[in-house]
Amino acid sequence: MSWILIIILILAIVFIVGTVIHMYNRLVSLRNRVKNSYAQIDVQLKRRNDLIPNLVETVKGYASHEKGVLEEVTKARSNVMNASNVKETSNADNQLTSALKSLFAVAENYPDLKANSNFQQLQNQLSETEDKISYARQFYNDTVLMYNNACQQFPSNLLAKPFGFKEEEFFEADVESREVPKVEF
Repeated sequence: MSWILIIILILAIVFIVGTVIHMYNRLVSLRNRVKNSYAQIDVQLKRRNDLIPNLVETVKGYASHEKGVLEEVTKARSNVMNASNVKETSNADNQLTSALKSLFAVAENYPDLKANSNFQQLQNQLSETEDKISYARQFYNDTVLMYNNACQQFPSNLLAKPFGFKEEEFFEADVESREVPKVEF
């Protein structure tokens, strides 16, 4: 064999190995970005969950006979805290947002509650947090899309399955129940 053929063969092997390493590292990087973006959703959900007990206590003081709504909010909050995967978290988050809508609808019937500065502040914080959750969810879904595309597209799909890279689920939200309503004063 001539030296030129040997050099070409070595360069081809180096190129193929380099390409495989690059594709593998890209898949690892994308998978880690998915995990990180989900963690950002989790941070915002925990922030919202931390605000809810104060909100429930504030509403209790004015609307103590609205036990069903308060229990629904508390149960939904617990479901979010106990969710163990994207689908469970998504469903529990939708349930909590719906329960919060009911709670704010109840607040409409209590003018003193609507005027309470603590209630107003909590409502504003929840609204801001809901916006952050929405942004984090969008970022997560964009990241999952990039990762899933890499797992499915040629040639990286040839590495994805053998090395255990599995597609991730999107964070689905009930669009109609996302916005925390503002109580008019």
